[in-house]
Amino acid sequence: MEPVKNWLQRNLKGDPVLWGIVIVFSLISMAVVYSATGTLAYKNELRGRAGSVEMILVKHTSLIFAGLALMWLAHRVDYRHYSRLSLYALLLSVPLLLFTYLFGGSVNGAARWMTIPVINQTFQPSDLAKLALISHLASMLSRRQQYIDNFKTTLLPVILWVGVICGLIVLSNASTALLLFFTCLLLMFIGRVPLKHMMLTVLIVMSLGGVALTVGQRWGTVKSRIESFTDKSKPVPFQLEHSYIAIATGGIAGKGPGQSTERNIMPHPYSDFIYAIIIEEYGLLGGVAVLFLYLAFLYRGLLTVMRSYGAFGGLLSAGLCFSLVLQAMVNMGVAVGLGPITGLPLPLLSMGGTSLIFTGISIGVILSVSRGEREIRPMVGEPEDEARIPKQTALA
Repeated sequence: MEPVKNWLQRNLKGDPVLWGIVIVFSLISMAVVYSATGTLAYKNELRGRAGSVEMILVKHTSLIFAGLALMWLAHRVDYRHYSRLSLYALLLSVPLLLFTYLFGGSVNGAARWMTIPVINQTFQPSDLAKLALISHLASMLSRRQQYIDNFKTTLLPVILWVGVICGLIVLSNASTALLLFFTCLLLMFIGRVPLKHMMLTVLIVMSLGGVALTVGQRWGTVKSRIESFTDKSKPVPFQLEHSYIAIATGGIAGKGPGQSTERNIMPHPYSDFIYAIIIEEYGLLGGVAVLFLYLAFLYRGLLTVMRSYGAFGGLLSAGLCFSLVLQAMVNMGVAVGLGPITGLPLPLLSMGGTSLIFTGISIGVILSVSRGEREIRPMVGEPEDEARIPKQTALA
């Protein structure tokens, strides 16, 4: 037992509670996705595709392990390197988002995926763009703390990058763009950006985003979903109606693992509405347990922020932590009828490809920050102020 403990201490750095939460989420995800993909396997069979429930589970489990492996690799890197890497990732995201909008694969009227040549796997550039924008925004704000209220030096680059990335994402994915923009505002607030500058950012980015939304692919869908949520005279959307049924029939302890009936009726029970399946099979207790895990994740992430030695580490950890937990809260809120349907997956639980991969990388970066606060300190003779904010290139 002692050699295993020593191995874990050597290889799994950072907050051990965060590691435990992620592992628990991974186990829950495998169990619920296995239960919820029976209809998907049946549809695959009708279309002549290979894809039994077991094969889907194997693929999903492989993606979970890939996400965990990338999380481990990301947490081994000194988090200060992500400051420079974020700019290059952001520059790569812009042409990828444009290419995907113009030539990407379309599902339900939205071009969000591109196919990677050779390996023939789909990739969602918005996941890369989210991670890159949050990381680069943390970098920009940390470098400009001494002149945070300067419009030209601080706010202009922020508006440029936030406007461009959110504007490109909203062309095909309005909910992701809005959630990312809200996360950026939280990061600006934590980064001490003056309120008047934040209001100006909201005005400019929302104006540009509104134009992009109307000329993009999702204006009709967004309008319809908002009307369905606000106009009580209209019938409840089909998937939301069956989400309510799943939740109502789950009771306190649920029907039991694999005993869901709504999984065979509800569209996408393994992604958008997986929380309803969790409550149906594991009851109110299971739903509250999942909610508690996300709140625990938020708490441990904010502890990392509070203990952060440098401005960049704190802002980086805060941005990524808020991004994941806010998306989870929105997904769960939609399932219980607290908001319009969005199509956002439930982080760490929903079946997916790039979402699992980039979620793993994001958590690895948070763990890198928590590891760094224990191991990274100013070098001998290095001024404390310079050590707190890593040296950067002049690129914005």
